[in-house]
Amino acid sequence: MKKWILRGIAALFILMFFYFLLACGKKKETTKLVAVTRGDIQEKALAVGTIEPERETKVKSTIPGIVSEVLFKVGDAVRVGAPLFKISPNPTPLEYVEARRSMELTEVTMKKLKADWERQLEMFKKSLISQSDMEAVESSYQEANLRYKIAADRLELLEKGRISMSNVEINSIIKAPATGIILSQSVFQGDPVVPLTNYQPGTELCSLADMQSLRFKGTVDEIDVGKIVSGMEAEIQIGALPDAKISGQVARIYPKAKKEGNATLFDIEISISNPAGATLRAGFSATASIRIRDRKQVLMLPERLVIFENGKRFVEVPEGQGEKTKKVEIQTGLSDGLNIEILSGVKEGDKVVERPPREIK
Repeated sequence: MKKWILRGIAALFILMFFYFLLACGKKKETTKLVAVTRGDIQEKALAVGTIEPERETKVKSTIPGIVSEVLFKVGDAVRVGAPLFKISPNPTPLEYVEARRSMELTEVTMKKLKADWERQLEMFKKSLISQSDMEAVESSYQEANLRYKIAADRLELLEKGRISMSNVEINSIIKAPATGIILSQSVFQGDPVVPLTNYQPGTELCSLADMQSLRFKGTVDEIDVGKIVSGMEAEIQIGALPDAKISGQVARIYPKAKKEGNATLFDIEISISNPAGATLRAGFSATASIRIRDRKQVLMLPERLVIFENGKRFVEVPEGQGEKTKKVEIQTGLSDGLNIEILSGVKEGDKVVERPPREIK
């Protein structure tokens, strides 16, 4: 008998446990009412990109060699003509031998023609040769002398990396081609340098840019690009500077799209008109909100309350004093992604039902 009583009590406890479990699991679905209000709505297009200088200069060398000295540090402000690198010559053994032998050959030729010129000059003074013969000999000697100087200067450049011609110092120092801030350094002391020629791009030594002239460069989706025109105002937000509100204007929209994954995007450039006192750096990640259209003091509702059915738009409104509701068709206008403009169907102050979000099972 006791065994059956104990079994009955255990079964009762199990039933009570499942009852309370189900009772606690069921939450009464509550609804709340949201009033139709007036406010401003702006339609914006979002562009994602980075902050870049308007003009970035890549510094390259026109002479080969080895970097012997770096005369700056990254972040330094330099003016046009400021020395940046010293390049030491690094000729191959064949180049050095050819340069030296070329100078020796031209020296031999020059000395021979000099002796001929001196003999002809004595004969000219005695009227033994004509003026034209004397001029021809003198011209040959001057040409040979110039060829010797060219060969000697070439050898000196290979050996020392510098020469002086007509009080002008010619050296292998790379100078800044523009005024700006050094953004990056690509070579260091001891690195080889390949010169820039018509047949090869040459070694990039460093890059510099004017950091007073910056722009936003990013991409915008093809859905929005048709709404954007040059001159539209934009607000740029920098990820590293969340409190800075930087304004700009659309400067350029690229005519050709590019594919990134399954998205079709267009490049866009926005000139920064007011940095708002923020210190901007090249490469900052940023987003730009481009103002397309706006509406002032219009009727609006949160867009999440609008029901889309069969190409029409509805909202739920209370019916009577109970919990009954009815659907009312509305006409909508501009949307900013959060709020939507109401053109007709409800008026200011009307209450609209907001259903609680459905639980994901």
